[in-house]
Amino acid sequence: MLVNSKKMLKKAKKDNQVVFQFNINNLEWTKCILEECDKLKVPVILGVSESAVKYMGGFNVVASLCFSLITDLNIKTDVCLHLDHGSSVESCIKAIDAGFNSVMIDMSKLPIEENIKITKEVVAIAKNNDVSVEAEIGAMGKIQNGGVESGTNTNLEDAILFIKETKVDSLAPAVGTVHGIYKGELNIDYSLIKKLAANLETPLVLHGGSGLSLDILRKCRDAGITKININSDIQDAWSKNVKEYLNENKEEIDPRKIIGSGFEAIKEVVASKININK
Repeated sequence: MLVNSKKMLKKAKKDNQVVFQFNINNLEWTKCILEECDKLKVPVILGVSESAVKYMGGFNVVASLCFSLITDLNIKTDVCLHLDHGSSVESCIKAIDAGFNSVMIDMSKLPIEENIKITKEVVAIAKNNDVSVEAEIGAMGKIQNGGVESGTNTNLEDAILFIKETKVDSLAPAVGTVHGIYKGELNIDYSLIKKLAANLETPLVLHGGSGLSLDILRKCRDAGITKININSDIQDAWSKNVKEYLNENKEEIDPRKIIGSGFEAIKEVVASKININK
């Protein structure tokens, strides 16, 4: 069933559980994630970056693909189709018009006053279409040449002001994680997560969930995170399995067999992450 993220995040926050956003890159990614989440009977957010939208053919293509798979696979669990890191009001409108249930407007690089102004514009449009809105404040770190370029963690007072002014449905604070797979020890500020959770009713989102152990993900959940985004972990697992398959089947040319050789890897990652709620 297609829903926006409000209800599923509200319930997860109340139950001290996590809703996972798994990013999709093509039909196969979407099919595997939907099937596994439906099998495990858990709600899921399908995240779609703007680059993935472009690769897959456009907002309408992505939405039609997801809607059709949900119908033809007889998916019973709640599914939210979400624009990840929308870079403009225009992108968010295109996603909403195509039928996306949720959008993220990411103006975190701007001063907070401008971030608030643009986010409020998206919220006003989204509310009229029963679409949930996620936003981000602070600056996440970046992986640079094998190391991490430090970001700027979210300020509690800024977060309180941001929520008061924008009334977004979920907030992605910068707490020490990075996008991509980081091998090493991250400096996640659990005390900041706890402070934010204690002072905000709005569900908190952890970006950069890939590369983190299940124990770290549980610690983030217990500190107050309600939604965790996963992308690179799935890409990494899928690509390793496909490379292994091609090494063993050098003459194979059927794209269905090549791409399909990574399906179980996708499902294993999805299941392992969801396991933190047990």
